[in-house]
Amino acid sequence: MGRWNRYNMIRQNDKIELHLDKQELRQALATLCKFIAAKGGRALVVGGCVRDAVLGTTTKDLDVEVYGIEPAELVSTLAEHFRIDLVGQAFGVVKLHDYAIDIAIPRRESKVGLGHKGFDILSNPCMTPEDAASRRDFTINSMALDPTSGELIDPFGGMRDIRKRILRHTSPKFVEDPLRVLRGMQFVARLQLTVAPETVTLCRGIDPEGLARERIFEEWKKLLLLGVRPSIGLEFLRACDWIRVFPELEALVGCPQEPEWHPEGDVWTHTLHCLDAFAQERLGDEWEDLVVGLAVLCHDFGKPLTTKNENGRIRTIGHEAAGESPTRSFLAGMTHQTDLVEAVVSLVMTHLRPKELFDTEAGDAAVRRLARRVGRIDRLVRVARADQMGRPPVQFDGFPAGEWLLNKARCLDVEKAAPKPIVMGRHLIDLGLKPGPDFGRILSRCYDAQIEGEFFTLEAGIEYARSVIAGSHLSDRLST
Repeated sequence: MGRWNRYNMIRQNDKIELHLDKQELRQALATLCKFIAAKGGRALVVGGCVRDAVLGTTTKDLDVEVYGIEPAELVSTLAEHFRIDLVGQAFGVVKLHDYAIDIAIPRRESKVGLGHKGFDILSNPCMTPEDAASRRDFTINSMALDPTSGELIDPFGGMRDIRKRILRHTSPKFVEDPLRVLRGMQFVARLQLTVAPETVTLCRGIDPEGLARERIFEEWKKLLLLGVRPSIGLEFLRACDWIRVFPELEALVGCPQEPEWHPEGDVWTHTLHCLDAFAQERLGDEWEDLVVGLAVLCHDFGKPLTTKNENGRIRTIGHEAAGESPTRSFLAGMTHQTDLVEAVVSLVMTHLRPKELFDTEAGDAAVRRLARRVGRIDRLVRVARADQMGRPPVQFDGFPAGEWLLNKARCLDVEKAAPKPIVMGRHLIDLGLKPGPDFGRILSRCYDAQIEGEFFTLEAGIEYARSVIAGSHLSDRLST
């Protein structure tokens, strides 16, 4: 260990223990460290898994940096003992095939182009842990842990900042990757941190040049799926002027609301409260939480387009429908997932319907029509419930409209899916109708009638189809 004595000055007295979710992962890490040491190298756990260890939370995967071994020798050594996958060889990353462990040689990065990928990467096994840590985004992610001794290497004060609940950039190199601003957004929401003023100032001068929408989307997903208080992340975006990157959000700031219904303030403030309410009631189903979280985020995008002052009262008539265009624009900047976009848009455009149907004591047909439009009534109720919860200091005493609608939907078997068509194409063929362009129109008429409650059984549906065919003068097209 003599060759590593020069690192002792940046070691801390704290003894940190990794909290791994699987014993096999712990055993694999111990075996890895043993083989690396036998070759004269040193393996350090780095990044977010060290941060999680300091916070006492469980780690499901590990990032390991190996010092003192050239890349070719490292790959050869690993291949002798593990099944490995080489990933992005320019980055010097090796994955252990059977374990959630990524292994890398410490590297230097030089900014040579736009965006997250605009770097020259040079692996350097002789780099010090301090130099390697300087390329990381935030101090809380710049710590390294020796898994054998439990000693912490913390050259930039990550432990200090965790204890003070502060998010601080590691070095001036932070500005080279604009994605780090969005990483800051989701980190402060997840860990409920305060951003250091100098980091906010630094972020103000960073342009979002060259960011791929997929990378943008990943940070928004983490905000919505993992954020304890998503509002803190959005307030950080506003503080560092990055809200300008998302004009649909920026339009919410200062957009007034009628105090009688929204004593909390403008649409921006309301949206923040709604997101925090949503985060309190996530299901743990990634897809469902993502759809609902995005819908809550976007649900009032139509208000800046429709807000008017009429006789001293603030009105936003038609803001549900007006929200479609800005929602599509916002989502287009981060994803091509058509199914996701359509699911979110349908919720944005109907988020007032649960209360409207409840207030008018709407019948079964109206509930079936709504289920046909949104796909899942339970999603819509979650969005509408968050909308109701986001109005402090109004005391939230439950959401009777949501419970009523869910009960109606369960009785009609449309809580989690639109009604299934009773009359299908094969039934029209059985009636003797030749396949052709009229199929779709007839099936649509039958489905509309089913939604309106004109029939409930297949037999009645077929009779209805016969009447449509007869009324459409299609009898001469029946096969003989």
